[in-house]
Order: sequence, then C-alpha cells, then structure tokens
Amino acid sequence: MLNLVDFTGKKIIVAGASSGIGKCTALTLARYGAQVIMIARRKDKLEETLQEIREYTDGKGGVYYPADLSEVDGIAELVKRIADANGAVDGLVYCAGVGGARPMAQYSYDKLLETMNINYFGFVETVRQVTKKGRYNRGMRIVGISSVAALFGDGGHLAYSGSKAAMNGSARCMAYELAAKGIALNTIAPSMVKTEMFGHYLANYGEDSESYRDLIARQYLGLAEVQDAANLIAFLASSASDGITGACIPIDGGYSTFLF
Repeated sequence: MLNLVDFTGKKIIVAGASSGIGKCTALTLARYGAQVIMIARRKDKLEETLQEIREYTDGKGGVYYPADLSEVDGIAELVKRIADANGAVDGLVYCAGVGGARPMAQYSYDKLLETMNINYFGFVETVRQVTKKGRYNRGMRIVGISSVAALFGDGGHLAYSGSKAAMNGSARCMAYELAAKGIALNTIAPSMVKTEMFGHYLANYGEDSESYRDLIARQYLGLAEVQDAANLIAFLASSASDGITGACIPIDGGYSTFLF
C-alpha cells in the first residue's frame, strides 16, 4: 500500500513534545517511522512520551533533551549538542509555547517578554540554529504552531496574539531565505483544540458561558481534536507537501472564515 506520509529513516526535532499538540505530533511522527528528537522543560513528561513512542518502534524509541526554550541564549548550545549526537535532521516542529490572558493594563515589558521569548524568539533562534550548515538535510521541513489568535483581536490576548502574529510574519521571511537551501517552512493556525489548555479554559469559563457558546458557534465543524492538528503537521513535515512554503494554514473548523 502506498502511504502518502512516510518518515522512515528521517530524524525530526519536536520542540514542546511533552504535552498537547507537541506530544501527539511526536507520537504520530514515530508511528510513521520517524526518529523523534524531543525537547521540553519537564524530563518526567518527556520520559512518558518516550515510553509511549517505544510502543510504536519496537522498543527503539527516540531521544529527548530537557530544556527551557524561553532561555533563548541557551538554544545555540542545545542545538549543537543535538546535532553532534544525532547528525543532520530532516525536520523541525516547534510546538513550544505559552498562552494566558490578562488585561492590557496588567502587562509590563517583563510580562510581554516572557511570552515573546518562548513563543517567538525561541522559535526564530531554534530555526536559525537548526538550519546552519551540516545540521540539516536538503528537503528539510519546518512547521511552527501559530494560532488563529494571530489573525484577530480579542480582549486579554495582547502578548499571545502578538507573539503568534510575529511568528507568522517572520515565517514568511524565513521561508523566502531558506528556499535557497531546499528547506520549506510553514505554520499552522489552530483555534481551540482539545488539549490540556482546553481543559483549563473550560474550568475558567464553563460550557454555559457566552465565551464558550461563541467559540462553538464559530467552529462549524466543531472543535478540532489534537490528532487533527498532528495530522496536518505530519503532512507539512513530509515530502507530500512539496511546493508549500511560507504558508499559514488554519485548522479551526471554519472559525477564520468570519475574518474574510
């Protein structure tokens, strides 16, 4: 049987692989044959993901590197260690990030920087380091996890929306430059996805809230499952997506159709 997506013999870095979309992506790529190189802050959660991956890889599994990508100055050394130990890679999926909401009046420069460091600066620096000579194979695919929040305004999401809009703007510029190296770079823009973060949202607002009713009403196909996002990432990380670069692809059940 011909498989549209096949990562046999491919090495792919997944940043933010300990939970949510990142964890599901790591498991999905492993099922399709990838050697997954995982990064996240919590070693215990990375170990859990590795044990699950081993179920799909005859015990071979992947590898992981506990690290905080909000500490941008440490990314160069981290990527060097990964490259030295694993050789050139075929893909990077950047799922690391934070959410959160607060009124504009409660934001300070330091609070803005906390979000920008992990959601934006960490993304750019990781891409910069991974795409240095000798660290990637031609045909490499890079996927960043943005958000529909980058496309519209919403109260309390000054930092989050700004960081994801910055990711999208820079992604287009990086895609232009990286094309000369045979590298494609795209982002995806999920709306609310059924992850741990969605659980926190329900705990704060509840299913009877106006916020929740508005969210459901705008997503014609319903809330996306985390596997839906992982499937789109797997497609963009594979050769099946040849010809696509510099794009931001919504996965939002139709939510963004309200914007155009």
